[in-house]
Amino acid sequence: MTRWIPTKKEKYGVAIYNYDPKGEQELRLQVGDTVHILEKLEGWYRGYTLRKKAQKGIFPASYIHLKEATVEGIGQQEMIIPADLPLVQEIGATLREWVQIWQKLYVANKTTLFRGVQQMAYSLMEYRSQIVSGTLPKDDLVELRKKVTAKIDYGNRILGLDLVVRDEAGNMLDPGRTSTLSLFQAHETASRSVDDRIREEKTRQQNMEMRRQSLFSSVHTYSLLMNLKNFVCNIGEDAELLMSLYDPDQSEFISENFLVRWDSMGMPKEIEKLNNLPALFTDLSSSDLMRQRVFLVCQIIRVGCMELKEGKKQTCGLRRPFGVAVMDITDIAHGKVDDEDKQHFIPFQQIAMETYIRQRQLIMSPLIPSRVIGENEPLTAVFNKVIATREVNHKGQGLFVTLKLLPGDLAQVRKDFPHFVDRSTAIVRKMGFPEIILPGNVRNDIYVTLLQGEFDRGKKKTPKNVEVILSVHDDEGNPMEKAIFPGAGYDGITEYKSVIYYQVKQPCWNETVKVTIPIEDVCRCHLRVMFRHRSSQDSRDKSEKPFGMAYVKLMRGDGTTLRDGRHELIVYKVDVKKAEDAKVYLTLPATWTEVEQTEKQTGKQFHHSGAIPVTKDSFQLATLTCSTKLTQNVDLLGLLNWRSNPKDLDQILQRLMEVEGGEIVKFLQDTLDALFNIMMETSEKDTYDTLVFDALVFIITLIGDIKFQHFNPVLETYISKHFSATLAYMKLTKVLNNYVGHPEPTLTERLYAALKALKYLFRFIVQSRVLSFRFPGNGEDPDAFFNSIRALFLSFNTLMDRPLDEGVKIKGAILKYLPSIINDIQTVFDPVELSVLLAKFIESIPDLQFVRQKLGCMCKIIESDLFTQPECRDVLLPLVNDQLSGQLDDHSSKPDYEACVQLLSTVLDTLDRKDVGPTRAHIQLIMERLLRRVNRTVICMDRSSPLIGHYLACMTAILKQMDDMHYTHYISTFKTRQDIIDFLMETFIMFKDLMGNVFPADWMVMNLVQMQVFLRAINQYSDVLNKLFLDQTHFELQLWNNYFHLTVAFLTHKTLQLESFSQEKRNKILNKYGDMRKTMGFRIRDMWYNLGPHKMKFIPSMVGPILEVTLVPEPELRKDTIPIFFDMMQCEHNFSSARSFEKFENELITKLDQEVEGGRGDEQYKVLLEKILLEHCRRHRYLSQSGEELALLLSSLLENLLAYRTITHDESPEHRMSCTVNVLNFYKEKKREDIYIRYLYKLRDLHLDCENYTEAAYTLLLHAELLEWSEKPCAPHLIPRNGEPVWTQQELKERLFQEMICYLDKGKMWEKAIELGKQLAKMHESQMFDFMELSGLLNEQAKFYEKIMHAMRPQPEYFAVGYYGHGFPSFLRNKMFIYRGKEYEWLEDFSLKLLSQFPNAARMTSTAPPGDDICNSPGQHIQSFTVKPVLTVPQRFKDKGVPEQILNYYRYNEVDQFQYSRPFRKGEKDPDNEFATMWIERTTYISAYRFPGILKWFEVKSVSVEEISPLMNAIETMEMANEKLSNLVQQQACDRSLSVNPLSMMLSGIVDPAVMGGFSNYEKAFFTDTYIQQHPGDHERIEVLKQLIALQIPLLEDGIRIHGEKTSEQLKPLHNRIVICFQDLREKVEKLYGVITLPCSLTEKKKSRVGSVVMPYIMSSTLRRMSTASTLSSTSSGLSSWSASSDGHPSHEVSVLSRSEEDNRIARKNRKEWSVSKSQVLLEKQSDNDEVSPDKQQRPKSLQLGDRRLTLSLFQGVSSQLSLSNQLSPLPASPHTPNTLRSSSYSSLLSDNDVNTIDTPGTPPPMPPKKHPHEIDNHAISSEFGPPLPAKIENKPPPPPPKTRKSMFPS
Repeated sequence: MTRWIPTKKEKYGVAIYNYDPKGEQELRLQVGDTVHILEKLEGWYRGYTLRKKAQKGIFPASYIHLKEATVEGIGQQEMIIPADLPLVQEIGATLREWVQIWQKLYVANKTTLFRGVQQMAYSLMEYRSQIVSGTLPKDDLVELRKKVTAKIDYGNRILGLDLVVRDEAGNMLDPGRTSTLSLFQAHETASRSVDDRIREEKTRQQNMEMRRQSLFSSVHTYSLLMNLKNFVCNIGEDAELLMSLYDPDQSEFISENFLVRWDSMGMPKEIEKLNNLPALFTDLSSSDLMRQRVFLVCQIIRVGCMELKEGKKQTCGLRRPFGVAVMDITDIAHGKVDDEDKQHFIPFQQIAMETYIRQRQLIMSPLIPSRVIGENEPLTAVFNKVIATREVNHKGQGLFVTLKLLPGDLAQVRKDFPHFVDRSTAIVRKMGFPEIILPGNVRNDIYVTLLQGEFDRGKKKTPKNVEVILSVHDDEGNPMEKAIFPGAGYDGITEYKSVIYYQVKQPCWNETVKVTIPIEDVCRCHLRVMFRHRSSQDSRDKSEKPFGMAYVKLMRGDGTTLRDGRHELIVYKVDVKKAEDAKVYLTLPATWTEVEQTEKQTGKQFHHSGAIPVTKDSFQLATLTCSTKLTQNVDLLGLLNWRSNPKDLDQILQRLMEVEGGEIVKFLQDTLDALFNIMMETSEKDTYDTLVFDALVFIITLIGDIKFQHFNPVLETYISKHFSATLAYMKLTKVLNNYVGHPEPTLTERLYAALKALKYLFRFIVQSRVLSFRFPGNGEDPDAFFNSIRALFLSFNTLMDRPLDEGVKIKGAILKYLPSIINDIQTVFDPVELSVLLAKFIESIPDLQFVRQKLGCMCKIIESDLFTQPECRDVLLPLVNDQLSGQLDDHSSKPDYEACVQLLSTVLDTLDRKDVGPTRAHIQLIMERLLRRVNRTVICMDRSSPLIGHYLACMTAILKQMDDMHYTHYISTFKTRQDIIDFLMETFIMFKDLMGNVFPADWMVMNLVQMQVFLRAINQYSDVLNKLFLDQTHFELQLWNNYFHLTVAFLTHKTLQLESFSQEKRNKILNKYGDMRKTMGFRIRDMWYNLGPHKMKFIPSMVGPILEVTLVPEPELRKDTIPIFFDMMQCEHNFSSARSFEKFENELITKLDQEVEGGRGDEQYKVLLEKILLEHCRRHRYLSQSGEELALLLSSLLENLLAYRTITHDESPEHRMSCTVNVLNFYKEKKREDIYIRYLYKLRDLHLDCENYTEAAYTLLLHAELLEWSEKPCAPHLIPRNGEPVWTQQELKERLFQEMICYLDKGKMWEKAIELGKQLAKMHESQMFDFMELSGLLNEQAKFYEKIMHAMRPQPEYFAVGYYGHGFPSFLRNKMFIYRGKEYEWLEDFSLKLLSQFPNAARMTSTAPPGDDICNSPGQHIQSFTVKPVLTVPQRFKDKGVPEQILNYYRYNEVDQFQYSRPFRKGEKDPDNEFATMWIERTTYISAYRFPGILKWFEVKSVSVEEISPLMNAIETMEMANEKLSNLVQQQACDRSLSVNPLSMMLSGIVDPAVMGGFSNYEKAFFTDTYIQQHPGDHERIEVLKQLIALQIPLLEDGIRIHGEKTSEQLKPLHNRIVICFQDLREKVEKLYGVITLPCSLTEKKKSRVGSVVMPYIMSSTLRRMSTASTLSSTSSGLSSWSASSDGHPSHEVSVLSRSEEDNRIARKNRKEWSVSKSQVLLEKQSDNDEVSPDKQQRPKSLQLGDRRLTLSLFQGVSSQLSLSNQLSPLPASPHTPNTLRSSSYSSLLSDNDVNTIDTPGTPPPMPPKKHPHEIDNHAISSEFGPPLPAKIENKPPPPPPKTRKSMFPS
């Protein structure tokens, strides 16, 4: 059989496909998973993913890409280390971490961040592939590394991940190999750079300019990249484009020209550069860019004939001015605009010939002023003129360019932007030097500008067309080949020909060319200028010879270069042969300035007719030298050639300090050589020493300037390689000593300058001393040097000890610059002696002076190489300790914390190095002197101080560097036991306070290092506790307490909770630090068991902390620490008199509640706690029973608490309320009032959030019931969190009552509010005697009474809900609940809300109880329907005339019985009369508690079903119809302002048999002999029904009488018809059923109660066999039988109209408009200032008896006939009422003719439909008894009903 073979090479790979396992032994793979391969077999591997190491399995080998890796260890210990570069591994790890967050961002719909992470991830993948490819050059790899690390750090920050710290190479720092302080500083640096990056990103989005400024702020040199894309212009000849940067305010060109040659076809001469002619304008300084205006200008020169016209004999090849183009690039230069892709159009402006302008002026002058630019104008003037002219008529002609500003000089730009700048890019130099001159920047350019001339026309009638020919010649007259460059982009030319201006007497060329020749040739070269007239005719032109010549030498006689600026040249005639002979003309003066100087010197006048005659012509040119090798400075040349003039050496050396810096740095080496030569060659005299010293200081200071800072390496190189003055050290130290030793006020500035230059002065001194060792024999005293150094230090000490006001600047400079010489001087001086000298120097400074500077100076001394030598440390460290302990002393007045921490951290950082020799004694010294002081500094320092992190890092560093012996020794240094106690107390409190609270949360490494160091320190100190403070005599309770609290805080600190981290981070921490929680947990356990008899002192105070430890989700830790609980139980049991553990139990329950609510604890903990406690208790003799009870109790509590915590994040408030009530009940049973009250308030808050004000009040009532009406002080647990601790029970109860009354008012439960108010009033009246408060209460009650009678109060619907099927949780499964709906919440809305909570549930369409198949199904089935509350009339209202408004409250509140009626048939169906077989099944549900209560739903505790016979159904229907008629008649009688329309319809519906079938249906059904024979027992009921029919007649009579009184003219016909019909009806009824007379007329009530009462319509016990409740409950059955009108209209129209009557009454009362829409009723409250006349009291709202569901079904359905959402027209105002807006009911819209056809409500049972008898079941039942069911909407689960207990609620 084939076996699995362990792999040797194939150890590590990456999944390149997803793999779904087919069997249990296979491993699931996702693309990108890294796998560790253990074995292989025939195309399969076995191993595990590094994501889930515990799960091993097999997977196909073809799915894995193998990678190189090294294997450490064997077998179980095998470790894989990938061979990738560390950076590649980091990118991989980062991407894995990011991708998990990325998915969460997608789910959370955080689009912006999601896209940002996506972009960063793509960038990292791209970078990774570049690194892995291995093709990058080394420097590119370094750059890429920087980009990668910046990207990772930035991404980590914005995703809230940990900060990664790195070394300078970008590799992650290893905390094990890095000192604590270096680690801290690396964190600070990394954090700062990430902050900067984030700020930059923000400003990039907010403000382009700020970003540009931040980008360019660190740069001193810039480059502007321009790319000429096209030039569109109709020339027809070749052209030259000369482009440069120009400042119009100064009228000067900033750069040289960029030259582009264009051909006559409109293409570049170099066709391969079409659409791509790049040029880089370099060396621009910030001052160039920040000019007010910068323009890109272009001069277009055509090369061809003199004039643009056809002609065969025209002279060709002439350069003629043609036009210009200008563009303002200020915004680009200032960085405000940055769009490298945008093409800018620069319009072209043509220049006209002078002759053309003259002609044009003749013709046009009378009409318009000329805007044409002439060619005779100077070029700068032309540019300025075009710039000033805003609009140019360019006709589409011009240049197209792109522009981009790049930071950096040429080398930098080539490096940073290789895709922009390549070899083809023309480099256009600035005419001048950049801001910073680099040493290697060799440049030797002389810019020559042909300015202007004036030429005599001679014999010609018109001025000459002068062409200037420029060339460079040596002193032999030979031309220098290709020395002239007309513009960047082309090679040099030997001879340059200028532009020709046609017939211009004073041509202004302004043409600049660059002359570049080797440096050695400059001294023998000169510029020669020839002038020639050019004719437009070719034949004449050939005969033209040059008519003038001028020249100028490039170097003057004194060796300096030709001065920058204008030169007026002498123009010589050329018609003499000698004129072109250099040897001849070079003897003549070149410029008129030379002539003047010669004339002054000799006194002789210059002869114009010398060897070569001078013309009358004049010519000017300007030169500008940009050379790193040539100088125009005489003084500098004087120094360099000092030997030729030694007598003027004084002056030469003094003048040197006035030379411009740029000139000196050009000749740095030569200048220094000259200075040291002067010093050495005049060594026997001291004449020049001071001057040379000052000159040297001047040069060193110059190189310190930012402009020349890059010359530092040049100076360093000079000192190490070229400097050779062996005795210079003697002279330099002598002068320096002299300066320091005799600080005269006159020499202060010089001494200050010398101190600034001290570093390099000592470099020279030391190098000179080293050279003198190498080349001895100069005869100097060997001790002289040492003595001079000692003397120098002595002088420094003396200087520092002088009074403060003298030489503050000098003293500061000494402290600042002295340390810079240490590393150099110690190479030639004994280090230990140097340390002593430095120590004495520091000690010489008075204590309170220069504190910061002194500490800074010491810091630099420590940073020097001296401190790395143990012997020097022995000298310096005590000094540092003295200074620091003096500063950090508790009594120090104003310590400089910043300087102290810098110094201390430098010391500790150095001591942490491996290469500094033994440090143990030095650590001990610091520990003894400074540890306590640092601790106290940290304790006293404000947590927001920016220095606290640094001090904490120092403390951590000291503790980390201390070994066990140090700890032992340190404790032994304390003199008394009390001192040790103080130190330990201080330390424990400090550690607890500092853990993770100082360093930012994302400094993971720093926080972990801190925790690791603290762990070791705590363990050391715990040994001290065990040794010194455990025995009975020395036990320190507070100290141990602090110890335990510290250890628990450590163990539970968020930094160590590995479960909350990603797998990557967890593995990193475990590999580096292990799980520190375990170490600490085991230590806590051991320390607890060590306590022995002292344990009782920690019960119950330590229960909470130990609970926190046990809740840490680490199984081993839990197993080891949970037994401490048993130990506590045992301990309390043994020591308490009651032999119980009550304190422990109470504390544990309290703390468990807090901890679980805070998010700790889980199911595993519940199981483990129960298991361990049971195991221990069952083994115990006395605790077996009580312990077991506690274990089970805790398990039950945890179950409730975990459910509560889980549900708190649920969106459904109902779920949260249920769980809160479950927890409430638990604590009530356990009599834990404190926690019980806390959860009561949580429940209240939940209710308030949902605006369940009534339920909130009932919840508070539970709290109030725990209090007495007494002056006893409140126990703390009875007071809510925001309460006052000084309240008495009475005060608190009163406050609760007031709050409840307020909530009940909001919930419109005024009856309950009055009940509470009465209790409160009684207390104020009979006990507190606070009559003012009492009056307020009574006023409030009065308002509530008024609201009961007048305010609109929509009553809630009640819904029965059944949850069937095993898919529901146990507390819902197969149970039924009654829910109290909100105002205007109908069944449809309620059902949707319910289904949204259980999206997978199916809605049952039947209202019948479900069968076993549904109850036992695995799914979820929800049944919901409306039920009617059963009214229980309070005893005090029995058999009394109670207003409807009062009764209405009891119909819907204080109820626990609910009914649902469902019609069904028995027997055969009678097609003529369905009533005979229509039975009602009435189900009564009794809820566990009365409504309203502390929840909006309660479980149904019992269900009963009864069947109502057709006859009883008819009786109930008649009862209801009569009552309705009675109510309506009374209302109409009481309030004459009410509309008569509802009464019209009701009367019409009853008396007119054409409208309804009347009660003849009952007669047919029940009054037949057949029925009586079949149902002999119904005789009495039939009599009741007959009496009810008879009772309608007197009611109708009163109604018709009132109708007659109120009828308008329009309604007269209707009234007459009603009267006629009524007479027929009365006759019939009285004949058949007798006459009934009412006790008194309905309309003749007591006047005092008019407008407020609707009396019961009859009191006869004979007629009213059923209680009020049964009447109410039967309403649904009564109304439901009205299936249709005689016209066949759907029955529910009836309800609409009854609704509209009701609306009318409400409108009359409230005088506000309110309307009914399909699913809701909107109303406005009656305004306070509505006044109603007392005699015409408006009729209050009296809600009808009837089935609201019926109305609802209409509102939810859509009636084609009636639409209540239509705009209703207002009724005319009654003369008796204020003319305010009122809503009108539907009936007000009807005309007289319509009235008869309206279906009227409140009638006797209607006729069944004739047309479709079979429809009754479907239609009537579904619409009336079960409104149409909404479709299931997938959304959210339903509220879980609570597990309530009877004891919870007020009876």
